[in-house]
Amino acid sequence: MTVALSTIAQPNHALMRSDQQTCRSILRKGSRSFSLASWLLPSRIRDDVTALYAFCRVADDEIDLGAHPELAAAALRQRIDALVSGCPHDHAVDRALSRVVQKHQIPPRVLHAVIEGFEWDNAVRTYADLDELHGYCARVASTVGVMMSLIMGVREPELLARACDLGVAMQLTNIARDVGEDARAGRVYLPLSWLDDPSFDLAAWQQDPQPHPVVQRAVERLLAHADRMYARADAGIEGLPRDCRSAIYGARVIYSAIGDEIRERSFDSVSGRAFVSTGRKLRLMLRALWRPPGKSPARCLPALAETAFLVEAVKPKRSPA
Repeated sequence: MTVALSTIAQPNHALMRSDQQTCRSILRKGSRSFSLASWLLPSRIRDDVTALYAFCRVADDEIDLGAHPELAAAALRQRIDALVSGCPHDHAVDRALSRVVQKHQIPPRVLHAVIEGFEWDNAVRTYADLDELHGYCARVASTVGVMMSLIMGVREPELLARACDLGVAMQLTNIARDVGEDARAGRVYLPLSWLDDPSFDLAAWQQDPQPHPVVQRAVERLLAHADRMYARADAGIEGLPRDCRSAIYGARVIYSAIGDEIRERSFDSVSGRAFVSTGRKLRLMLRALWRPPGKSPARCLPALAETAFLVEAVKPKRSPA
């Protein structure tokens, strides 16, 4: 069932409030870090960002946890096409995101890329090298960075490229943190070329994941690359609207702090899962308020080859001569 755009343009305010409350509940349950950082966002965009996160969370769960992931992905594509056209299916998050997509002109290609990333997860893909891993990060994380930027009113290609960098950095941090957990679920996201060592048998390790020097070196390399991507992203954060910078920088420093915790564990992400305590998160948020990132020469760097399609998707289409 779909809902005509006219009913959204002249909305039932009680229904809108109910939809938004549903989205807020999904955000609180799905990501405490993101939920905390979102409170630094200006009120003018907070609900729109919450609707975006809620849809991504629901889409991920429907593909990852459902009995028929392929059918779930196909259904989600239909839901995206419907909400982009202004006739969302009768779901709270679809109605909420449809308003956001119409308001901020979010390209459907970016939303469809999110679903591609979730499908790659379900297919239990592996990644031969860092470039291939960038392609995965582009879909599951840089997409969100681009859409967040559009919601904030940012459409400049160089700033969208930096938003993609931040998404890559955050996802690489997630991968570094979850090595053991992913292995026990039958998944390996570390670049396979980094694990190619005579002393390491990947298939045997997956059967019984334990700390191993080869894996720890790979985690160390991944975090070093994430740090380089965070540095590139900082150049974009300082170009955001002033009232948005603290929230995005807050999310950035919380995520990069996860990497610091992994370093404290000698890059062992197999024995346990690194986390940042609530107290430290609050201190980092205060740091984001009072010490935003400075200017960086990286602002005009080109997008990564694997994220460039997201930047291109936002460019206005030229009308035929």
